Amino acid sequence: MQKLPENADVLVVGGGPAGLAAAIYLARFRRRVVVVDAGKPRAGLIPLSHNCPGFPEGIPGTDLIARLREQAARYGALIYPGRVDEVVGCAGMFAAATSLGSVQVSKVVLASGLVDVAPDIPMLRDAVAAGRVRPCPLCHGSEVIGRKVAVVGAEERALKEALFLRHFTPDVAILCNYPSEVSHPVRTQAAAAGIEIVDEVDRLIVWEDGFDALLRSGATRDIDVIYPAMGCKVRSDLAVALGAICDDAGYVRVDGHQATSVSGVYAAGDVVSALNQIAVGFGHAAIAATDIHNNLRRSHE
Repeated sequence: MQKLPENADVLVVGGGPAGLAAAIYLARFRRRVVVVDAGKPRAGLIPLSHNCPGFPEGIPGTDLIARLREQAARYGALIYPGRVDEVVGCAGMFAAATSLGSVQVSKVVLASGLVDVAPDIPMLRDAVAAGRVRPCPLCHGSEVIGRKVAVVGAEERALKEALFLRHFTPDVAILCNYPSEVSHPVRTQAAAAGIEIVDEVDRLIVWEDGFDALLRSGATRDIDVIYPAMGCKVRSDLAVALGAICDDAGYVRVDGHQATSVSGVYAAGDVVSALNQIAVGFGHAAIAATDIHNNLRRSHE
């Protein structure tokens, strides 16, 4: 089993796009940086990203992660598969307990991301990999132009996503009873926007190229792509334990340098309330890493 070094300048928690981009910047700044990655980056679920700058033909999430890991390692970042269980300390001296041992660092970057709440769909992971279930309308709206789209989730959130998707296709529906009823005000807004409410959905039948929504009446509704509008769980436990301020949804609050309310602790990517986009995570990472480098440089002058 790999063992962490005893000391480093910076610990990055999370090996998704934001965490790895931070590691790249820090390593190029000649900082000793350690990345501990639990191995389940949200970006790894993307079958093909078409809005990651620089890849006009698109790039699978797994390929992007592999490229970022290679780039970070090339400049000297140390990347370990493992889990960070606890971070304690204060500005300039933090101790992190991980599944690989302990490491003392001057700064911490939390890039632990979030986990989407998923609907109870048979073979969900396969459906996501095939692009039949798409967690992010902002990322993939342009790829469902003219297709039959359904949204599942709590009514207000489902309506918001359905209205967004209506820009890309006229065939948008909200599946009712999967998982909850839809109120009269939401039905009225949906009808005004040309969004159908499909009532009494009993279950979903998975096909190679889409789904059938089986209704209690025995009728079926043909669907090409499903968007879950069911929220997420932000992985901000470490931030909370350190005493960092988070919002009501669990997102870590940061300043203009991506610094949290705990001196020496930064946050980047989906763990911060912002557009949950790869490009945004890259920007967070660049800002945080540069501020960390400048602070470390000043502390040694």
